[in-house]
Order: sequence, then structure tokens, then C-alpha cells
Amino acid sequence: MTFKAFQVSQSDDGYVRELVDREENDLPQGDVLIDVKYSSLNYKDGLSASGNPGVTRNFPHTPGIDAAGIVAASSQAEFSAGDEVLVIGFDLGMNTSGGFGASIRVPAGWVVHLPAGLSLHSSMLLGTAGFTAAECIDRLQTAGMSPDDGPVLVTGATGGVGSVAVKILAHLGYQVAAVTGKADRHEFLKGLGAETVLSREEFNEGGHRPLMAERWAGVVDTVGGEMLFNAVKSLKYGCSVAACGLVGGADIPATVLPFILRNVNLLGIDSVELPLAEKQRIWLRLANEWLVDLSELEEVLSLKDLSGAIDRILAGQMVGRGVLHH
Repeated sequence: MTFKAFQVSQSDDGYVRELVDREENDLPQGDVLIDVKYSSLNYKDGLSASGNPGVTRNFPHTPGIDAAGIVAASSQAEFSAGDEVLVIGFDLGMNTSGGFGASIRVPAGWVVHLPAGLSLHSSMLLGTAGFTAAECIDRLQTAGMSPDDGPVLVTGATGGVGSVAVKILAHLGYQVAAVTGKADRHEFLKGLGAETVLSREEFNEGGHRPLMAERWAGVVDTVGGEMLFNAVKSLKYGCSVAACGLVGGADIPATVLPFILRNVNLLGIDSVELPLAEKQRIWLRLANEWLVDLSELEEVLSLKDLSGAIDRILAGQMVGRGVLHH
């Protein structure tokens, strides 16, 4: 059976993106064949489509680290034809054909039944970015963060992870502060629920000091680099940063002082290899007590829109969530 896919190929001039017809027989071996209805665009997809060897090494390749669709066939009893399912993380869209194709075949251990409360479409409005935002909040709450403790900061707040984090935190009753480098997006962030919006310059003021004023009861950091450690240096005593991104750099100018003088925590967040049971638990939270309307964040994408959207997300020009409709 033939299906449409967005494919990236390697050439002498670099990496070429094109729409192609693919055959189901070309898909890798796996337990569950899924007709993909929706996917979403993440920063990692942009890296994959640009030949970043830390993400994808084998070309030609179909990116798309997220997929939501309907089971077409399964060799495992826990899934039947017609089941609504979703897949994020593991090797999907990295070196395994991903959600930018209308069909995928994957191991059963990657697949989650769509929880009641979410539609296939709404699950991809979340996707890896929204799931990662929820995972950050879940970890911060486990570490003790409470709405009564004071303001919570979100960095890179107009991006996929950041915008969903702002929305969920506000829904849960937290006082949210947002950092963005986009001066024209302050009202957008306030509309999501941010009470305070800071420019990067305002947030980083005083960053040359070994410790900054105690301000935050928790931080969702999507940026990394200097901004991440400035967030650590400005945590209230005993509080935590959940770190999930590196668009601002993989290195941090760090000392041990905030950790030993203020008893703070730096929590690493990974949504790729998170065990399936943990993924299911967080998806259930997103479908129930953390359910929020994200329609205002959506940019509808088709396969022909993907290449331009990839350029924008790599340049930091994407706002909200790009959702691919097959």
C-alpha cells in the first residue's frame, strides 16, 4: 500500500526535503502498523531534517517524533485494528520512520492507547512538547512545588514546551512568570495565563553574580545555557528547576554555590526513553485534571508546509504548536 511522506535525503549539496510516495513494505519491522492522522512539529524534528547526527544518522529518512492515529494491524493482543493510539519518543522519527509519513510501524512497547478525554487531534496539540511541559511540572510537584510557595518561572515561553507549561501552570493555580525574547508576544503570554512577562535582558540582570535574588518557587527551563544557571541562582531556598531544552546552549557557567547554600535542585527531564508506564501516567493527567484548551496555540500544517515551518522552528521563529494534519 502506498502512502504520502515527507522525506529527507542526503546529497552532495547537503540535505534535500521532498514529498514522496512510500510503500508500507518499506517501513521497518514492528508489532503495530498505524495509520497516522496527526503529528506535530518539534525542535528535534528540525534537527533531524537538517542532518544533525545526534538525532538522525541514516538517510533517506522520514522525521516526526510524534504520531497519533488508528491501528491498521497488530501482532500483539493488547492492540486491535481500529484502536486509537499515540506514540511519542523512543526512536520514532529519529532513525525509525516517523509521523511525517501517513503510516508508521513500531514496537508495541512504544504505543499508548489514547486516554479518554483526549482526541487524536488534541493529543498532537500536546505532542512531545506538551508532554515534556507536563513531565516538568509533574517532577517539580514531586520535588515539593506548590501554588502557595510563590511565582513559577517558564523560560522560552513562546515555544512549544514553554507555551503549554504556562497554560497548565495557570490552570493549576500557579502564579506564572514568563521569559521571552519576543517583545511582540507579551500579550500572547498573558493571554495564556502569565501574570508577569520578562525580557531576556530583565531576567539575566545580575547574572554575573554567584547568587541572584531569591525569586522562584520553581522553574521550567526550555533554553539551557546561561539562562538555565541564572534560573538556578535565583531559586528560592529548597526549590527546583526542571531542565528540558538546550536551544541556548548545552554548556552552563556553573558553580556549586546555589546547591550548597540554598539547597536547590536541578532536575533533568527526558521524554524519549521515559518508561511506558510513566508516559501512560502523565498522559492520563493531561486527559483529566490537567486538561486545557490549547486551540489558540495551533498552527495547522500540511505536508507541503513542513519545510518552511522547520526553517522557522530552527530559527526560533515558531510560536505555539505546529500540528500536521495528514
